[in-house]
Amino acid sequence: MFEQLADLVASELSVSRATITRATHLQDDLGADSLDAVELIMSIEDKFEVSIPEDVASNLKTVGDIMNFLENNL
Repeated sequence: MFEQLADLVASELSVSRATITRATHLQDDLGADSLDAVELIMSIEDKFEVSIPEDVASNLKTVGDIMNFLENNL
């Protein structure tokens, strides 16, 4: 599942796949702004067929945070 998520993040944020780890911070490391974050969350919801509540989405700061959510909600 991490590989799929990392590929999606790299594609959505136009960054190298090699730069993505669980510790990668979406804003600090990848330069994602609020619009990027919303688009990324929508793409994750579509790909993994999961709904991410807005209050939860606002707390997803790293790739690891997203992985933890997916692992606990799929």
